[in-house]
Amino acid sequence: MSSSRDVLTPDSLAMLQAIAETGSFAAAARSLGLVPSALTYRVRQIEDALDVLLFDRSSRHAQATEAGQALLHEGARLLQEIDAVAHRVKRVATGWEPQLTIVIDGAIARTPVLELIEAFYALNPPTALKIKDGILSGTLEALTSGQADLAIGIAVNASNAAELQTREIGEMDFIFAVAPHHPLASATEPISDEKLLQHRLIAVADSGVRSNISFGLVSGQDVLTVDSMQAKVEAQIRGIGGGFLPRGMVQSYLDAGLLVTRQVQRASRNLRVHYGWPGPAHRTPGRALQWWLEQLESPATRRALMENHHRQ
Repeated sequence: MSSSRDVLTPDSLAMLQAIAETGSFAAAARSLGLVPSALTYRVRQIEDALDVLLFDRSSRHAQATEAGQALLHEGARLLQEIDAVAHRVKRVATGWEPQLTIVIDGAIARTPVLELIEAFYALNPPTALKIKDGILSGTLEALTSGQADLAIGIAVNASNAAELQTREIGEMDFIFAVAPHHPLASATEPISDEKLLQHRLIAVADSGVRSNISFGLVSGQDVLTVDSMQAKVEAQIRGIGGGFLPRGMVQSYLDAGLLVTRQVQRASRNLRVHYGWPGPAHRTPGRALQWWLEQLESPATRRALMENHHRQ
């Protein structure tokens, strides 16, 4: 006796669809170029393998039973998926990657990233996207370790990474900010390290495994470490502590009076932020990566990634 896997082939499922659409075994046989007895035999093979009756033969019209209707429904879905798989394979053969993984640093604006994702999906590509979060060295590490195909927001030195292509996004301006009710909001400026040492700093944990970078800490200072830039912003808005934040990320909070900038004695912080991808310069990227790199060449896109954190 045949198993369900033996009888539930794409051809068999299409045959059952033809019977349901034409309303009779004879009409389905004509449309498929089969003799009626051959079609009837194949249907019985399927019914025997599944141990169900798929069509009620008591009348002139072939009426699908409840089990038959369930199989027709699932069969139609499976045939669509088979067509979709064939379509994706053909597209991949033309240079599209099966999957593209992008790591994005927490300091990069999410609104323009989501707009890029929407534009990418509008192409109806066969490539599946995977978006990962990164912080500081972890953003670069995801790329160099092979966990990502593109990194957006590399803020650490990438010159030692072998066969890594990088381009600059822009300069990110960091400002020291606290809530208006925080004690440092009324402190005499510029605020010294000795004064900062008396208050808690909010820091974001480096997502890298191989290194652990931090910026703006005073030795011996009380530190609350969070795992995302948004958590850091929210903690500072609540007055739990102070710290350096990208101006573009918090400009709307500054405008709303939820945060205030403070001048500190130490030098101001500005970081050159890059995007990067692996591979030698002569290697042609896959079509999905190529599309993203083309978008990142736009000065307007780069500016939005640095500044457009909130859209009204």
